[in-house]
Amino acid sequence: MTPFAILSPPRILFGRGEAANAPGLVRAFGSRGLVVHGASPERAVWLVEALRDRGAEVITLVCRAEPILAEVLAATEAARGFRPDWVAAIGGGAVLDFGKALAALVPSVTPALDHLEVVGKGLPLGTPPLPFVALPTTSGTGSEVTRNAVIGLPEHGRKVSLRDDRMVARLAIVDPALTDDAPHRVTLASGLDAVVQVIEPFVSVKATPYTDALTLPAIGQGMAALDVLMRGEDKAARDALAWVSLCGGLALSNAGLGAVHGFAGVLGGVTPAPHGLICGRLIGPVLRVNRERVAGQAAERMDTVFAALARVLGGKAKDAPETLCDWVSAQRLAPLRSFGLSPDRFEAVALAAQSSSSMKGNPVALELPNLVAVLQHEARLG
Repeated sequence: MTPFAILSPPRILFGRGEAANAPGLVRAFGSRGLVVHGASPERAVWLVEALRDRGAEVITLVCRAEPILAEVLAATEAARGFRPDWVAAIGGGAVLDFGKALAALVPSVTPALDHLEVVGKGLPLGTPPLPFVALPTTSGTGSEVTRNAVIGLPEHGRKVSLRDDRMVARLAIVDPALTDDAPHRVTLASGLDAVVQVIEPFVSVKATPYTDALTLPAIGQGMAALDVLMRGEDKAARDALAWVSLCGGLALSNAGLGAVHGFAGVLGGVTPAPHGLICGRLIGPVLRVNRERVAGQAAERMDTVFAALARVLGGKAKDAPETLCDWVSAQRLAPLRSFGLSPDRFEAVALAAQSSSSMKGNPVALELPNLVAVLQHEARLG
């Protein structure tokens, strides 16, 4: 067996009601802290008040959308003056990434660009991050257990990662109750991201027995749970999707991703399309082009994915990418052209995607025409 390593938070709590443990556990990291929340501060009131009841001094910061570098740097300066002992984030993937970036940069004495991938030097952090605690309120990104924060740089037309093994959360609390009654569009886009993030690590060239144990059972489980939630609210399906999202985060941290996320880092920088939507629109076309080019064990893994999807969505296993595309279209997930992606931009997007770190995990090296074909396929879908 080829040697491999496992990176994960030192403590993960999973299950309904586990969020109630957050105030005491967070307070143990120190008396001064920063709570990052999404556009609706009401979602974080219970946590902030409980921390203050335990004698903690707390300030809050809002993350209204996927973070861009200028906003992260401004928030970093604001937080430094407070001298926090820890950072906690409660929200979707963007909120968790924002909080994770602050935990890394507040104690840093070097410029952020020294540590950003692609557009910067990609160096490890020179100073250990503050303790970071993550409470996800959506099931999708798995950011609660990953070692990177995705940050947009509009001037470069890219989203890139701030990455360091020490950025992984000291505590991740995955309480599916925090995801209950999420809007349909949020559930769809984030849920598709969760499904993609167990598919791509499973077929990744960097897959290990550990990541296989997480991803193989989760592919069908995630697709089935999302299918149920598209028909109505269901707590058991919320629980299942939260688990799949957690598995995806752990898996991608240890086995990488693939072409879907290679595209997502570029498309998220040049269009306003949400990350999960990009993943949902591209997974079918990427599965098809990958299957056409792989052989041997990689082909067997692709066929395993196809079979898992077919068991949930119906149809023949060999047609699973098209069946998945039809399912996505039936849920009315908006096409990428509605966010300004026109055919004249396909080649430039594909060329930029080739240099993405996520592409290193794809089961086969895709040439520029293959990548352009993926975008052309997506454009033809309903």
